Amino acid sequence: MWQAVFVRDALMREHPDLNVELVGITTEGDRTLDVPLASKGGKGLFLKELEQALLEHRIDLAVHSMKDVTVTEPEGLHIPVICERENPCDALVSPRYADLQNLPAGAVVGTCSLRRQAVLRHRFPDLEVENLRGNVNRRLARLDAGDFDAIILAAAGLVRLQMQERIRQVIAPEVMLPAVGQGAVGVQCRLDDDETTRLLSPLDHESTHRRVRAERAVNAELGGGCHVPIGAYAEIQGEQLRLRGLVGRPDGSEVLFASTEGQLSDPEAIGCALAEDLLSQGAQTILQSVADG
Repeated sequence: MWQAVFVRDALMREHPDLNVELVGITTEGDRTLDVPLASKGGKGLFLKELEQALLEHRIDLAVHSMKDVTVTEPEGLHIPVICERENPCDALVSPRYADLQNLPAGAVVGTCSLRRQAVLRHRFPDLEVENLRGNVNRRLARLDAGDFDAIILAAAGLVRLQMQERIRQVIAPEVMLPAVGQGAVGVQCRLDDDETTRLLSPLDHESTHRRVRAERAVNAELGGGCHVPIGAYAEIQGEQLRLRGLVGRPDGSEVLFASTEGQLSDPEAIGCALAEDLLSQGAQTILQSVADG
């Protein structure tokens, strides 16, 4: 809902005479709190009801966290706008410990992300990593109740909810690569709705859009959904785009890393090149084993 308000306010700043109505829709992802998302079909569970509402003309646009958006979109829909990115990194939240390196052996860390689980178990094998679902408030409540010594959340979500004081450590990409599209908000509408696309166009942030295009190209080339342990992070340096990526087993026994860079003008080509590097290292075997459960 924060994201929807953010987009509404941005639209009304650009078009003061525009009337924007917010329509709250509860998705399957919101309702599925008792089991890991991967076992129910992945983060695409946050999209289905919104996309159906678009296709049925019940709404004119849908606002998504780009890390939840599947590789392929339903026919007739597109995401013409990606807003300026908030901090894309993961964040450590803990009442006792200031950073990951200070967590003692046996400390219990909660996260629902297979990517985070893979990196935590690979880099910090002495930690106990357990699944944690629910919205931010629910996860913080379980931390405060003593169920975990620390939890990992997206820094962007905490900042947007004005809970940045809960962040003990912003985890550098060198330690934990962010998820594809993490921290970026995308706006989806019908492909044939030229008027809505026109109204939305001033909200697009070009450099964020290029970065997310590169990251999503990695996921697409790997054939990964949103629930597999894939990380990708793009940065712009002048006219060059630098891209890093990983694929890992959730148990941390194997994590593959790759990096590449190329011309900013063709982010998809850079993403495909990085994916090919990961595939040459054996990424497909890892992804297949995760898909097979």
